[in-house]
Amino acid sequence: MSPLASLLSGLTVVDLTRNLPGPFSTRMLADLGAAIIKVEPPEGDPTRPLGTMFKALNHGKACRQIDFRKQDDLARLRDWLATADVMVDSFRPGVLQALGLDYPTLHALNPRLVMVSITGYGQQGEWAQKAGHDLNFMAMSGVLDQVRSADGSLAISNVQWGDLAGGSAMATIAVLAGVLEAQREGRGRHLDVSMTHGLFAHLVVPQSTATLLAPILGHRPQAGEDLLNGGLPCYNVYRTADGRHLAVGALEHKFWREACEVFGRPDWMDRHWQRGVMPGSSDCEALKQEVAALVASQTLSWWVAHFAHADACVTPVLTMEEARAHPLFAGRTTVQAWTVVP
Repeated sequence: MSPLASLLSGLTVVDLTRNLPGPFSTRMLADLGAAIIKVEPPEGDPTRPLGTMFKALNHGKACRQIDFRKQDDLARLRDWLATADVMVDSFRPGVLQALGLDYPTLHALNPRLVMVSITGYGQQGEWAQKAGHDLNFMAMSGVLDQVRSADGSLAISNVQWGDLAGGSAMATIAVLAGVLEAQREGRGRHLDVSMTHGLFAHLVVPQSTATLLAPILGHRPQAGEDLLNGGLPCYNVYRTADGRHLAVGALEHKFWREACEVFGRPDWMDRHWQRGVMPGSSDCEALKQEVAALVASQTLSWWVAHFAHADACVTPVLTMEEARAHPLFAGRTTVQAWTVVP
């Protein structure tokens, strides 16, 4: 048994969610030792036909079936909830009430029950009943507008940030906060996690840097103009001679100095934003071109070898297969982010 499994041992979670956001949240809780009762409709979770995805999201859970149209099945579900610590759902607002699973009803049955609902746009307002998926939540939050290539064209990420960052992560935090309060106060509560609003909360950096750079650029930063989206030579992605890419993340001057040593260009050291070379300036744009030309002169493996022992925040851009095989992930039997420090 993983030493992490003791962290949430004794916590029982009834999971009514489907697809990706809720199941990944409860998968993380399961990795930490919680007992998860996954409740599926007769037709099963929509990810079941995908096989590997269903397994990745639902391993370690006890799967049970409920027909939400049958009162006897709903009564059986309420029996499970009577002794559970947490219920997580991903229904649209109003569905819990229609099923007799609303907070007043369940709170009377189990005062300590923590309920967490994952919704697209929140419980109230004109958008509450609208359907949506990750792409829509990204679009409506303003996050998708930040995911652009250097030429300004939009890119669709193959990591579902709306589902995972705005949904799963926020829901997991809500579960743990609610359980802590229930243990302290002896009562649960119903918490809503809006994926769109959760994503908007993640715009902390672009909103802050836009305020900083707008007076310098004469406009709000666009694609490739912000501090962390390609506006800086020291924080950028460069193509190598073999068509691969090198990620240069030397944001602080101390790391840039180290990178310049490896690049063999000590004359670049003071051409840094912390030395006054800001995005949009002619020197900044010129330096990006100089770095790009140098990186393009060698293969990725050549650069990896030369930066192997440098503390410069410079790394290769790995494929998913290369990352899985990298020694960094050795000994990780799941994709969980946590380990116990010896």
